[in-house]
Amino acid sequence: MEIGVWILTGALVLLTGLLLVKIRLLHAAAKEMEEAFLDRLRTDTNTLINTSSYDPYMRRLAAGINTGLRMLRRERHRYQQGDLELKDAVTNISHDLRTPLTAICGYLDLLKKEQMSGTARYYLTIMEERTEVLKQLTEELFCYSVTMSSGDMGEPEELSLNRVLEESLSAYYAVLKGCRIEPKVSMPDADVRRRLNRSALLRILANILSNAVKYSDGDLAVTLLDTGELIFQNRASALTEVEVNRLFDRYYTVETTQKSTGLGLAISRLLTERMGGSISCGLEQGILTIRIRFSACPDSMQKEPCL
Repeated sequence: MEIGVWILTGALVLLTGLLLVKIRLLHAAAKEMEEAFLDRLRTDTNTLINTSSYDPYMRRLAAGINTGLRMLRRERHRYQQGDLELKDAVTNISHDLRTPLTAICGYLDLLKKEQMSGTARYYLTIMEERTEVLKQLTEELFCYSVTMSSGDMGEPEELSLNRVLEESLSAYYAVLKGCRIEPKVSMPDADVRRRLNRSALLRILANILSNAVKYSDGDLAVTLLDTGELIFQNRASALTEVEVNRLFDRYYTVETTQKSTGLGLAISRLLTERMGGSISCGLEQGILTIRIRFSACPDSMQKEPCL
């Protein structure tokens, strides 16, 4: 009787040990497939997932994941091709529009020198205004397509965020004043220095100030912190939280805006992230806030943002 109990106990212990080994092997195979799957998602490769496990269920799981990876790869390539074709189309269209627009502007300048009635001159003024808006939209489209196509932004340089911000505000002062917006600026006395691309930073700030002109209720507060964070705030009663959450989306325009392609803030986000920074926006109690952060690091032009 005791011998039978010992045999049964030994068999149970052996079976338990085998089960524990089996579970360990399944865990190792699952971990192996998890790491391989994440690697395939991060890289554009045709390599599929292999598993060292001989368990039929794990091998069936690996085969199912590989089927999904093939489908995902096809969709990714289709998206990339479509996105590339769209960029090329936008570049070509915006470029083709520049030539006739330049000719139209030239003839409008010549027409201004001719004798005409007050009504005709009024109509000419409207034509000039509409043509100028069309030029701005075309330039915005062209700039976005070029920015998307070119990954090389040039060498960074050490900049004073204080000075660049002052330069941007000075360039936009007449526009802001024309909209009866008197910006309130706050910045530290000491220079806040970062290694950035100057032209890219100026475009980012110009797009954000242009956004303030479109949506501000007549105020604008600009703050530069010694941490390298730029904060733009203004009352924006015409915007909703849903609209604010989409301000960085490509081609998205708020209905109240009739002079925009919806690319300005999309360009700002793209350039900011390429320089290792971050940009965000939010709406709280009717106040629109846009934050840009450039952390101090040896080289802000690296691909990964500085933390």
